[in-house]
Amino acid sequence: MSQGQSEGADAARNRPFPSSLCHACAAPPRYVETDKGSTFIHCPVLNRYPPQPVRSCEAFVPLVS
Repeated sequence: MSQGQSEGADAARNRPFPSSLCHACAAPPRYVETDKGSTFIHCPVLNRYPPQPVRSCEAFVPLVS
């Protein structure tokens, strides 16, 4: 495994709600961290912060690798 793949895997493990569909969406979510350390995921398509973890979404578009 290359260093880039390892870093990507580490970043994926460190994401909030790792099972959320948001992380695999082509519309890149925005991660907002509060001063208290809470993290919220903002969806640019829905223009809101969906309750996490997202298991299904009408606006989901899978990433193309």
